[in-house]
Amino acid sequence: MPHPSPTLLTDLTIDDEGSFDHVALYADLKRVVEQSSHRFFVLRGRSRQTSWERAAFLNLTFWHADESMDVLVDKHIPADVVAHIAWHALASKHLSTPGERPTVSALLVSEAIASAFDLYLVGRLLGHQPDSEFLTTQVPQMAECAENAGMTEAAFEDLLGGVAADPEKAFEDLRALLVDAAEGLYKCRGAEQAAGALDALEDRRFSAILHHYELSNWVLYARAYGRPSTDDDPARACDQMLRKSKVALDWLEEHWVRPALDAAPREHSSRRARPR
Repeated sequence: MPHPSPTLLTDLTIDDEGSFDHVALYADLKRVVEQSSHRFFVLRGRSRQTSWERAAFLNLTFWHADESMDVLVDKHIPADVVAHIAWHALASKHLSTPGERPTVSALLVSEAIASAFDLYLVGRLLGHQPDSEFLTTQVPQMAECAENAGMTEAAFEDLLGGVAADPEKAFEDLRALLVDAAEGLYKCRGAEQAAGALDALEDRRFSAILHHYELSNWVLYARAYGRPSTDDDPARACDQMLRKSKVALDWLEEHWVRPALDAAPREHSSRRARPR
């Protein structure tokens, strides 16, 4: 069977995009992907076993083998995945050296930014679009993870309330936690040591949902493909800058998103201040 040609974002249907109409940063991230060379490999029709599980397996196993292409079941893509792709594209540009493998820190900081942005979106959609497909899939998964970690239903509701009250702070609190967890686990050489590294993070704000994220995949991939980080690693400098910034997402928008859009012809954007 001949391989179908990879397709562009403009050829896809973006599911649940209407739920993100009030999130102008999402619109900017979508344009980043549209203006990039990113392609999508569609599985539908290649095999009787085409499924979401197969697409997820391919993406998780080869998530940095080809940063310019993602695997889809068909010509549909969730809106939150578009944003995730944009953050990876921007991180690759700013944290890695062209022609060289990314450093361990670049891999981990990149994934932490993209994953923490999902929580930011949760905060932005709660109270605005409670019936969105994104919330109806993400929140139950997060709730189950929190319950398994010993968090009560009431405590989880309080956690979500804090995320909705300040999505930007939630983004940075989770991003920093994911970086600390992933880098700490990367250094561990056994289960006992790793358990201790996780125990040390239990007092952090979002520790109860830490296992909602693919930390095992991050660490194994970084060990297999990441170059050792150096003291002057741009990813480490970026991580520290975000921790010091008053609003980390504003820093990323100013230094990553806006320059990417300004470098290419763009339509008028209404985004000047992030509406709440």
